[in-house]
Amino acid sequence: MKYYLIGIKGSGMSALASLLYDLGNTVVGYDDSLEYKFTLEGLKKRGIEVYHDDSFIPDSDFIVCYSNAINESHEEIKRLKKINLKMIRYQDLIGNLTKMYETISVSGTHGKTTTSLMISSILDKHMGCNYFVGDGRGHGSQDNKLFVLESCEYNKHFLSYYPSTLVITNIELEHTECYKDLDDIIFNFNKLASQTSNNLVLCGDDLNVRKIKSDKNIYYYGFSDSNDLVAKNLNLTTEFSSFDVYYKGEYFDHFDLKLFGNHMILDSLASIMVSILYNAPKEIIKETLNNFKGATRRFSETKINNTIIVDDYAHHPTEIEATLNSARQKYPNKKIIGVFLPNTYSRTKDFMDDFARVLSNFDYSYIMDIKCDREDPKDYPGVSSDTLIEKTNNSSKLSNETINKLLNHQDNVICFMSCANINPIIEEFKNILN
Repeated sequence: MKYYLIGIKGSGMSALASLLYDLGNTVVGYDDSLEYKFTLEGLKKRGIEVYHDDSFIPDSDFIVCYSNAINESHEEIKRLKKINLKMIRYQDLIGNLTKMYETISVSGTHGKTTTSLMISSILDKHMGCNYFVGDGRGHGSQDNKLFVLESCEYNKHFLSYYPSTLVITNIELEHTECYKDLDDIIFNFNKLASQTSNNLVLCGDDLNVRKIKSDKNIYYYGFSDSNDLVAKNLNLTTEFSSFDVYYKGEYFDHFDLKLFGNHMILDSLASIMVSILYNAPKEIIKETLNNFKGATRRFSETKINNTIIVDDYAHHPTEIEATLNSARQKYPNKKIIGVFLPNTYSRTKDFMDDFARVLSNFDYSYIMDIKCDREDPKDYPGVSSDTLIEKTNNSSKLSNETINKLLNHQDNVICFMSCANINPIIEEFKNILN
């Protein structure tokens, strides 16, 4: 098959491109952005060509798959429609793949990427698996029977998927531009559970996840003894997150993660539970997790002199708090500085007070102007970074032009947080430090 992917630099689209290429397809891409993005690494490795204009002329065998960031009024979409190419939305193409393989779908408000990468790393060593991970990584082989899929709930896209095993890491209010309220979100997670054929692996410590109902096999994990898989005897140090794991009341093994924060322990528990269901040897599970270095843009660190730069995908108050807690665990003797680039006006509006509360817990916070390509700021009067700064203690505005403010925080930990492309300001700050 031949695929022309529009919006190929997006984290989901780049992962899909890599997966399709590995499965033996011809893949070509288009993207509006000329900026470097970390998602290009997998594309360059495979020699997938990316166009930024209308110079690529696909033949009639090409199928056009377009990102959800692209609407049908886009000039490239209109051009391709004129030559009558078959078109398919990205989530529908992935949904077709879930019907071709035994799919392990990893869903939840937070932790999907790390959990997906943990599971795929273990199962790929154990028996081989295809995977699609939201940090831009995709991999496939026609010989594999398993498919590990990060499944995002945005705009109910995950309802296009039909998994054999479903993981739900947590459920919180999010994507308020797509869902009426928390009950609406839970309802749709339940719909995904109803589309699952065999197993549900659920975080039993999360009260909203406990509302998922199913007649399938349910396995709970967490810190509470009421779960099937439990982490006990936690020891959170500046080097490790150590803990013992018990399965159905029996000692399973001891783990020393080179990751920080309770949320990382929960992600590892989900991966252990799935690995047990697929009969992965304990030695492979333990070795993989103890050497796991994390997903791209999930507490990714760079040290320049004595300044620690953290690049993290955190864009929800709960995720920002998790980033802060991880930094405090690993660097208890340093001040923790937050740099936050809000994404979407709707999220900023609906979580304004929560953002302010969490960002106030940093030793100091810088807040950038809201980034959004799919909403009109005129529809959100009074919603701005300035409003958020007014509500946040010890905070001020930051932009590319005022980046030198960060030099006041050398020798400390500076956490850059956003699901938007914050990489340019990180690279500029690195250049200044160097």
